Amino acid sequence: MTRPTIIGLTGSIGMGKSTVADMFERAGIPVFDADAEVRAMQGPGGELNAAIESEFPGSTGPEGVNRDALGKLVFGDKEALARLEAIVHPAVGARRAQFLADNADAPIIVFDIPLLFERGGHEAVDRVVVVSAPAEAQRERVLARPGMTEEKFEHILSLQVPDAEKRARADHVIDTGTTLAETEAQVKELIETLERPSE
Repeated sequence: MTRPTIIGLTGSIGMGKSTVADMFERAGIPVFDADAEVRAMQGPGGELNAAIESEFPGSTGPEGVNRDALGKLVFGDKEALARLEAIVHPAVGARRAQFLADNADAPIIVFDIPLLFERGGHEAVDRVVVVSAPAEAQRERVLARPGMTEEKFEHILSLQVPDAEKRARADHVIDTGTTLAETEAQVKELIETLERPSE
């Protein structure tokens, strides 16, 4: 029984990973979005809310997890972050396993995982695709986000494997420092390459 080729899609903040994930999806490739799953499990009536509220009182409400309140409780506190991850990661892992089972017949599937290298997830995929852009483009994109500051941006970068290292460890790099059409052409070319039977 052949199983899908699993692509691990990753990239630092502001590199255009979500845009590239959408391009894979539009090309008919099933995409598992780890962040979207977390948001769903932490939204109104989400399955993780009770456990998060118990561990971090005052961090949830009728709308689910208050990301700002929870962020303040774990920002810069490695031990608190580890407690949060111990709640979230197993649940995401279970959803990912279900997604894999649901798409067992697909030739290729994509796991969209922001912290692929940071959490060791690259060992569980067949190919690592890194989305990258020049540092100036990244900075411009991130600082344009609502509520983003230089300090927050620097802190996020400090938690992520540097872009140059990600590129060096990637099987494929998608450059988003170009036009959307050129980026999409790279995605299509990569899909064609992966779908070709290996000699």
